[in-house]
Amino acid sequence: MAAKRDDGFRRAGRPLPTGDSFFTPGAGPLRRRVEQVSAVPLVWLHQAPRWILPVAMAAVFITGLLLPGPLGGALLVALAAFIGWLAFLAWPNLRSGERLMRVVVVAGLAAMGVIQAVA
Repeated sequence: MAAKRDDGFRRAGRPLPTGDSFFTPGAGPLRRRVEQVSAVPLVWLHQAPRWILPVAMAAVFITGLLLPGPLGGALLVALAAFIGWLAFLAWPNLRSGERLMRVVVVAGLAAMGVIQAVA
């Protein structure tokens, strides 16, 4: 009998997405490596309560805007990197308009972070 893990999350019975593979078929070496490294954090995020990710992202965004100088800028750039990571992983399944929107959001957050850091 397997030991019960206590990682602080209640299991809501959210199954993993359907499919034969967790990874993109025919992916190049960079995508394959990023997907392999990302597998555990993605499963952790999937099993976390649904409200945690948007609340945490909103908190980082607001804190990044409110903190002056490099610390606020670093938070905004870190948020841009996180959203960029998620966009990279979702890229093969996105249409061109969805891709454009993600690029605009990541670039906008990164620009806001740089402006916040130097202002």
